[in-house]
Amino acid sequence: MKFKNYITLIVLTFFIVASCKKKEEKKKEVLRPVKYEVVGTSDAQNSRTFSGVAEAGDEIELSFRSNGIITEFNGKVGQKVKKGALIAKLDNVQAKLTYEQSISSLSSAKSTMLTSKSNLNRIKSLFERGSNSLSDYEKAKNSYQSSLDQYESAKRNKSIQQTQINYGHIRAPKDGIIALVNNGLNENVGAGQVIAVLNAGDHINVTVGLPENVINKTQLAMQTKLTFSAIEGQTFKGTIIEIAPVVDANSATYPVKIDIIQPSKEIKPGMATNVTFDFSDADTSSDTSLVVPVVAVGEDGNGNYVFLIESSDGLIGTVKKQPITIGELTASGFKIMSGLSAGDKIAVAGLQTLLDGQKVRLQ
Repeated sequence: MKFKNYITLIVLTFFIVASCKKKEEKKKEVLRPVKYEVVGTSDAQNSRTFSGVAEAGDEIELSFRSNGIITEFNGKVGQKVKKGALIAKLDNVQAKLTYEQSISSLSSAKSTMLTSKSNLNRIKSLFERGSNSLSDYEKAKNSYQSSLDQYESAKRNKSIQQTQINYGHIRAPKDGIIALVNNGLNENVGAGQVIAVLNAGDHINVTVGLPENVINKTQLAMQTKLTFSAIEGQTFKGTIIEIAPVVDANSATYPVKIDIIQPSKEIKPGMATNVTFDFSDADTSSDTSLVVPVVAVGEDGNGNYVFLIESSDGLIGTVKKQPITIGELTASGFKIMSGLSAGDKIAVAGLQTLLDGQKVRLQ
């Protein structure tokens, strides 16, 4: 009986192990995603795509013109505001104190001016009757003029100090939506420090950074095509409206602003976009040489190579290490002397980790 139980246990164990192995074998094969490009002529490479970011057509940075602590803040991200609405206010203690002093100075200057005026009228009347000398009359006129100048100066100073108080208030310059908030209540901020960003109007632009090898090919009013990863299946047209004359120190590229023709309501500021430029009109020379990007070309002991991708469905493929002969280096990449044909698909990223004959997923 014990022997039978022992045999039964062995059989069950065998089936369990065999079942686990089958499940492991049925595991779905994970394919590595690979970016690729289609080999084209030098003329075809005149079409270049760069990444950009959507921005509000009228984006206004809001800041105070004086220092202080925020005592009132009415702006929240996504909040709609009307022109003139108070968004934030500073404590303005020093500005208010100076304003009160200016009022006191103005009152004193006005009193002095009125006294000088009364004195001038009295001496003028006496001078006209011959009871006072000309020098007394001239002295009274000069005294009145001096006090009048001080009074006008005090009035201007009061107006300036009132403006200083207003500098501690931020009001919406236009109707819009609060897109960004950097500060909050009781925070100490400095003059010119951006505390919020207001998107005014419904218009959307795109800003893209272009490298120096193509910036001279761009022109105002040049047409572009735009696609957004957040908006599938739609392509938009754009027109270049601004080209920066100097390089951006942070990105080492030249910022270019594009106006979207007939933008969709689905496009929101901050969305990433791909902008395609056609530089064929800017390049007067015609070149039918095959060109591949520099990042697609590798080198080993046998020379230069690329990873050719063979795929029947455009989704799954097999990489093949393909020897090539390269020519001169152009702005678009290496010219190919032999080893490739127009229309071939080649990997453009991760060459060091690809293996000859490896199955991949096209991306």
